[in-house]
Amino acid sequence: MKKNIIQFVKLDQFLLGALAIVLVLHYSHFFARSVDEVLLTFFASIATLPVLHSAYQSLKKKKITVDLLASVALAVSLLNQQWASAVFINLMLTSARIFDSYTQNRARRAIKSLLKLRPEKVKVKKPAVAGGEEEIIEETISKIKKDDLIIVELGERIPVDGIIVSGTAQIDQSSLTGESLPVEKNVGDEVLSSTMNISGSLVIRAERVGKDTAFEKIIRLVEESQKDKAGIQTTADKFTGWYISLTFLGAILLYIFTRNSNLVLAVLLVTCADDIAVAIPIAFSAGIAAAARQGIIIKGGSFLEGLMQVKTIIVDKTGTLTKGILKVSKIYPMDGRTEKEIMSLAASADFFSEHPVAHAIVKYAQENGINFEKTEEFEEHSGQGSQAVLAGHKIICGKLSFLESKGVLISHLQQTEIERIKEIGTGSILPVAYDEQLVGIILLEDEVREEAAATIKKWRSQGVENVVMLTGDNEKVAKKVSTLVGLTAYYADLLPEDKITYVRKYLNTKNKVAMIGDGVNDAAALALADIGIAMGALGTDAAIEAADIALMKDDLSKVSSAIEIGQAVTRISWQNFWIWGIVNAVGLGLVFGKIIGPEGAAAFNFITDFFPLINSIRMFEYRSGFSFGFKNK
Repeated sequence: MKKNIIQFVKLDQFLLGALAIVLVLHYSHFFARSVDEVLLTFFASIATLPVLHSAYQSLKKKKITVDLLASVALAVSLLNQQWASAVFINLMLTSARIFDSYTQNRARRAIKSLLKLRPEKVKVKKPAVAGGEEEIIEETISKIKKDDLIIVELGERIPVDGIIVSGTAQIDQSSLTGESLPVEKNVGDEVLSSTMNISGSLVIRAERVGKDTAFEKIIRLVEESQKDKAGIQTTADKFTGWYISLTFLGAILLYIFTRNSNLVLAVLLVTCADDIAVAIPIAFSAGIAAAARQGIIIKGGSFLEGLMQVKTIIVDKTGTLTKGILKVSKIYPMDGRTEKEIMSLAASADFFSEHPVAHAIVKYAQENGINFEKTEEFEEHSGQGSQAVLAGHKIICGKLSFLESKGVLISHLQQTEIERIKEIGTGSILPVAYDEQLVGIILLEDEVREEAAATIKKWRSQGVENVVMLTGDNEKVAKKVSTLVGLTAYYADLLPEDKITYVRKYLNTKNKVAMIGDGVNDAAALALADIGIAMGALGTDAAIEAADIALMKDDLSKVSSAIEIGQAVTRISWQNFWIWGIVNAVGLGLVFGKIIGPEGAAAFNFITDFFPLINSIRMFEYRSGFSFGFKNK
């Protein structure tokens, strides 16, 4: 298939050169008229064959395309012995094919250039065997396996997704996130393929290699996204179909009333819509490539265009509006317990839990030298809490409602204290019970993202009307966050399944709803929304797969950048329709004013075809915050 494409491109390049030379010789009267006509006839006929083949293939698929209209125009030109017109038509169509191939290849090259970021040779550390010494060998990237120890020196790119087992370094992650600010990585931290070590030396244990790395998955997603058509592209296809049908009907009626085949041919040549058929897909491909450069993976043109129709954005709180890194802020002992006892009980109960709150509890205990024991029995209730048994005693941690459902008694005095604690900060509270008695409250803080308020303000300027937060946290915490960042509405104390109910509530047929979450805990809600956006998808397979748009960096403002790109692509697409309409009106005026005939119409169409194509290709130079030299409002 690839070989056939290359052959067609080479044929088009030959035809382009030959047709151009023949026209120059024709207008310079280089040859005698008889020789000139032979050359024009020969090359016009040869160049018509690819057009006829394409039109035939389209008809077999029951599709009406521009090539069908061009085939009719060519047939009329040849029958009327308008050899120069036929050459001009073929020059126009050949140029369009080459231009299309060039711009599509440019988008592919932008993706394939990412592959160059992956080193072909890597240094592998082999463990000592039978009392010998460690060995360092050089291997090709294709031979690297999971658990191999990879050495990455200063200035080298990391070839795998893995965990640092030795060393400290600053890592440039711009190839994945679009951000050049380096990140410090230490032993135990995850590093990703294609990122660069800009200081220090590392030994990395390979976790994911080859096509399983996050980097390779991103490349595949961007390649696949080129196949998805946006609504405006589909509109362009439909437009081409009915437009050609009307053009045929108009041409037939024009011939019936005028019996002037040259006039009909000139009209057909002026009104050919091949530029629109090529220009709009180019704009969307370029927009997707521009987003990928900024660490925004958009899985298709339909989602890029859909951003323009979003009027409601629903956001998760933890990890989206907040940084998602919970820390124990304060411990409130009750029932005569000490702070260390409360933390020991909570860490024991939450040791086997995967919830972010549990991780924060266990981490605090470990960092502060608080001893705790692993429990004998453990049960986790999603969105509610956990319970465990330690030495015959029951420990329960979670929401107050969960503790009460398990028979924990909460006095009026304790309830008053809990309400007072809730007033503090923007974090969460974790009640801890021991043998059905409330023994303490742990306050965990989660910092609101610095860019959250400014980003939401920017969304409103971009046409978003409602920004709604869904959270499992309590009402008071939700209200504080809402006030800080400027939300339209919020819903608190939600279970994971409740989020789906609220997303469904906002769905409608008029406008689109976007949901922003972490791509794992919010996977169901992301899938239900018109456009699911995963924050911080870098290295998270589930996030990349769950969302329609994946942000490689934990940066809420990237959503604004994605909307900005969608606006630019849509603006360019409609500009192309206007350009096409104005050019056609001018061309028809010249034809009916008898200023140009078939030959002039073909030349006019050839020249003006490049206007929308050049307009679309500008998207390749797009940068966030600027629109081709003019700052976006």
